[in-house]
Amino acid sequence: MFKALFLTMLTLALVKSQDTEETITYTQCTDGYEWDPVRQQCKDIDECDIVPDACKGGMKCVNHYGGYLCLPKTAQIIVNNEQPQQETPAAETVGTAANAAAALSTAGGVAASGMAASGVMPGGGVVASAAAVAGPEVHTGRNNFVIRRNPADPQRIPSNPSHRIQCATGYEQSEHNICQDIDECAAGTHNCRADQVCINLRGSFACQCLPGYQKRGEQCVDIDECAMPPYCHQRCVNTPGSFYCQCSPGFQLAANNYTCVDINECDASNQCAQQCYNILGSFICQCNQGYELSSDRLNCEDIDECRTSSYLCQYQCVNEPGKFSCMCPQGYQVVRGRTCQDINECETTNECREDEMCWNYHGGFRCYPRNPCQDPYVLTSENRCVCPVSNAVCRELPQSIVYKYMSIRSDRSVPSDIFQIQATTIYANTINTFQIKSGNENGEFYLRQTSPVSAMLVLVKSLSGPREYIVDLEMLTVNSIGTFRTSSVLRLTIIVGPFSF
Repeated sequence: MFKALFLTMLTLALVKSQDTEETITYTQCTDGYEWDPVRQQCKDIDECDIVPDACKGGMKCVNHYGGYLCLPKTAQIIVNNEQPQQETPAAETVGTAANAAAALSTAGGVAASGMAASGVMPGGGVVASAAAVAGPEVHTGRNNFVIRRNPADPQRIPSNPSHRIQCATGYEQSEHNICQDIDECAAGTHNCRADQVCINLRGSFACQCLPGYQKRGEQCVDIDECAMPPYCHQRCVNTPGSFYCQCSPGFQLAANNYTCVDINECDASNQCAQQCYNILGSFICQCNQGYELSSDRLNCEDIDECRTSSYLCQYQCVNEPGKFSCMCPQGYQVVRGRTCQDINECETTNECREDEMCWNYHGGFRCYPRNPCQDPYVLTSENRCVCPVSNAVCRELPQSIVYKYMSIRSDRSVPSDIFQIQATTIYANTINTFQIKSGNENGEFYLRQTSPVSAMLVLVKSLSGPREYIVDLEMLTVNSIGTFRTSSVLRLTIIVGPFSF
């Protein structure tokens, strides 16, 4: 009689639980809980089962809702300030659980024919055992009451082929007279929308949105992952039911499809014509000395240094790829890269004859006779010609003619002292005067007496070459009473070079 009453109450409890079942749509659980997609609810995580060696020092691990406790092995657990938890043998647990269930149903609680090995019963008493009792699944709430959620297994009825049993909603009788769950998802008897996924539950089913979608009312709408805390390092692109990450120009996705790493364009695809420098997210090109970046910032163009300045070379600037060079005219050589220096051809090679002497000037050379004397003058020393006093013709001619040579550059600044004449023989009681006897027809020169025995030739007009000037400078000597008179001539050959250097 007691067993029949117990089975009847159990069946009523199953039907009542099926009717009041909630559909939990939350997918976020607090710490210590995890989402159960089948039951559509959060369930406690048994840390004592999944955490290796959770308690140290010989302590025992006791699972607790949202966490666990480490207690001494001799500790007793007091529930609702009543009887301490006792270690009960497995054989006694079944009876204890059945009696607890019977007592609970009598008190008007939720009936259960079995429970987990460590369930807490309202009203006092704790069931403690390593074995589970067969029967509907139970959950212990935070208030330490046993709450039934879904049938753990269909109620077993003694097999009788001729006897028809009545199963709860969502179950059907099998050929072994057992109430078994109906898979509404496989049978197609569910009412899930086309954009939903059917998930079979014990005695029921649930409609769940596809990954990347969330339920809003009766519809599944796309989850904008890009609006949530940043999934992507740089840019996020939302797609129906998903998303993907993009990187800014100059970056590329790493293997994790989230992080953006810099692209070294100088190694990957060097576009620079000469020098490439990688920078974060980009690169810059630079050119070698003598080149400058073109408008496309990639190629290099030669700099025409000769066009930028007219003072780079003393004579002529020649532009070359990436550089420039200086040239000098014939008769000169380049020194220190830019300056022109006269070549002394008389010290190297010249075409003068044996009876000629070589005279170098700026930009060239000339060959002059080694004996410049003309009759009636005779050569007495180098470049000095004397007219003998025994020759009557010499009485009206200068006593001596000295040949000198000099070279000046073109466009020399004026006035400028260029040559000094001085008496070699000094007579007592005589007066010396100096004058330009010939070669100054255009007034380019001026002779300034600087002492009784010397004078300075001054250039007063700028001269351009190449050109040769022959100027006779005469020194006239007379005694104080006028009874003695003589003259000497210095024949100065001035060669003006073709350039100002």
